[in-house]
Amino acid sequence: MVDIIHLLPDNIANQIAAGEVIQRPASAVKELLENAVDAGASEISLFVNDAGKALVQVIDNGKGMSETDARMAFERHATSKISNIEDLFRIKTMGFRGEALASIAAVAQVELKTKRTEDETGVYIEIENSMVKKQEPVAAATGTSIAMKNLFFNVPARRNFLKSNPSELRHIIDEFIRVAMSFPEIFFSLTSNGQQVFHLEKGNLKQRIVQILGNNYNAKLVSVQERTDYLDIMGFVGKPETAKKTRGDQYLFVNNRFIKSAYLNHAVMNAFADMVPKDSFPMYVLFIDLDPGQIDINVHPTKQEIKFEDEKIVYAFVQSAVKHSLAQFSITPTLDFELDASIQHLDAVNKPITEEHRSTASSSSLFQTFTKKNQAHFVENKSELAHWKDFYEKPAATNLKDYSITPQPMEVFERPILNNEQPQPHCELMQLHNAYIVVQNDKGYLLINQQNAHERILYERFAGAVSGKAIATQQSLFPTTIELAPADTVMLAELIPDLKQLGYQLEPFGNNTFVIQGTPADMPQAGETNAIEKLLEQYKHFSNDLKYSKREKLLRSLSLQQSIKIGTALSQKEMKQLTEDLFLCSTPNATPTGKPTYMSFKKDELDRMFGR
Repeated sequence: MVDIIHLLPDNIANQIAAGEVIQRPASAVKELLENAVDAGASEISLFVNDAGKALVQVIDNGKGMSETDARMAFERHATSKISNIEDLFRIKTMGFRGEALASIAAVAQVELKTKRTEDETGVYIEIENSMVKKQEPVAAATGTSIAMKNLFFNVPARRNFLKSNPSELRHIIDEFIRVAMSFPEIFFSLTSNGQQVFHLEKGNLKQRIVQILGNNYNAKLVSVQERTDYLDIMGFVGKPETAKKTRGDQYLFVNNRFIKSAYLNHAVMNAFADMVPKDSFPMYVLFIDLDPGQIDINVHPTKQEIKFEDEKIVYAFVQSAVKHSLAQFSITPTLDFELDASIQHLDAVNKPITEEHRSTASSSSLFQTFTKKNQAHFVENKSELAHWKDFYEKPAATNLKDYSITPQPMEVFERPILNNEQPQPHCELMQLHNAYIVVQNDKGYLLINQQNAHERILYERFAGAVSGKAIATQQSLFPTTIELAPADTVMLAELIPDLKQLGYQLEPFGNNTFVIQGTPADMPQAGETNAIEKLLEQYKHFSNDLKYSKREKLLRSLSLQQSIKIGTALSQKEMKQLTEDLFLCSTPNATPTGKPTYMSFKKDELDRMFGR
C-alpha cells in the first residue's frame, strides 16, 4: 500500500489561504493601510495603477522593520501582536493574524523597502510566488514602502474574475475611506494612475468627514457623544434633510475598526424614525469604544463582522445616543460660536416648537409668501389657472413629449391585456389624487399609475437610445460645473459614454469636478447639477443588485429619477399622451422593476358589485 496523504508545498498552501484574505486589489489595500497605521505612521500614501491590478503601493513614515522582521513578516501566521491565547481577546490593533503579507506574496510580485530610525541602512526584499528573489541593504527614509505588483499573475483564473477598472477602483476607494475615516489625526493620500484622488490633511473627525463626503455636510452634522461605564459613543449624524436613497454615507466603527452590522444600523434608523422617509437613509459616522473582552473580532476573514457579548445593550445605547443628539438639535441647533447668555434664555431658543405653533406658522400668509419660489413676483390667485405652470416647472414631467419610440398600431401587440381593453381616445380622462389616470374602455376602465407608466415609457426610450440612435443634446449656453465626492467621481466617469447616448454631455475638469456642456434636448437646463447628483444616488441604489449590468442599472436609474412624480397635476393632453405612449411600449403592464403600471376593472364585475 502507498501512502496518499501529504503536506501541501508552502506556495500552494499560501495561495489557498490567500483566497480568503486577498479577493481583489481592495483587499490588499485594506491590509497594507492597516499595517501602516499599526506601525505608528503619521503620513500614509497609497498609489494604485490599473485599479490595483498592476500596482498597489503603500508608503508610510512609521517605525519600520529590522532585517529579520522584514523577512519574517512574509511567513504565514507571523505576527507581533499575539503571544498567548489571551491576547486574542484584548486586540486593539488593526492587523493581528499574520496572514496578510504571506497571502499577498503568494499571488503577486512584492517589493519591500523598510528602515528603522536606529539603523543606518534599510533592507530591500523582492518576493515572488512566496519565494524570496532578492534581499539587500538599501538607502531609505525611516518607515516602510511595500509595493504589490501584477496581482494574480500566477493565478490567471482568479484574475479573470476581477471586475472592470472603475468597479475595482470604487472598491479600493471604499477601503481607503474606511481606514482614513478612523484616523483623522493621520495624513492620507490616494493617487490613481498618477492622478491624486484624495489629499486628506490631519485634523479632527468633522474635518475628515467633510474632506471625504463633501462640503455639503459642513453645516449639516449633529454631534453624538455619550460616555457610560459600559461603552462610549461618539461621532456625527447628518441632519434629517441630508438623508439619501442609498446607504452609502453610513460608517460604523467599533474600537476604531470599520464593521458591518445590520443590527446596529437598525438602531440608528430607529432613532431617526418619523424624521426621514422610510425609503431614505440618514448619514452617520459613529465610533463605539468598549472593552475588547466584550467583543470577538476573529469571526470573519475581513474582520468586518464581529460578535458582541451583549448586543442588546449596545443596541439600546446606540439608539439612545443618536436620539438624544437629534433631540438637542431640534431644540437648540449647534453653532460654532458662543451665543450671548441672554439670548440662550429666550423662549424661542430653549423651548421646543409645538405642533400647534408649527401649524399656525405654516398656515400664515407671510409664511406662504416667503416659501414660494420667486416670491417677489408672487400674486395670490384663486383661479384654477393659477397652477397651470406646475407641470412645466417639474423637470421630470417635461419628458412626456417626443419619445422617439416607433409608433405602431395597438393591434400589432399580441397581448391579452389589450383585447377589448383599448382606451377610447374620444373619452375625457380623469386624474385622481394627482396620481392615477382613469381611462374608459369597451369593457370597463383602466386605472393607470402615472409615475409607474412614465417610468416604463422612459425606460424603453432610453434602452432604444443606448443601443441605437442617441438622444439629441441641447448645448448649454453657460456650461455649469459639478463637484462630487471622489467615489462618485469614479462612478460618473464610468457612466459618461452611456450618458452621452442619452443626451448628456459631460467632461472631466480635474479635482473631482465635471463640466456639464449639454443635457437632453427635452430636459430643462435649470437644475442639471441636481439631476446628475440624484442620478448617481439612484444608480448606487440599483448597484446593490449584482445581477444587473452597468447599463441596465443606468437605464433603471434614469427612468425612475426622471419619471413624473405622484402629486403632479396633468392636463387632458398630457394624460392622453401618457396613455398612448404607454400602450406603444413592448411591455406596457409593468415597470422595469416589476411594479404594475395599471389595473383593469371590468364593467360586468362592477355591475355585480351593485347587484345589477
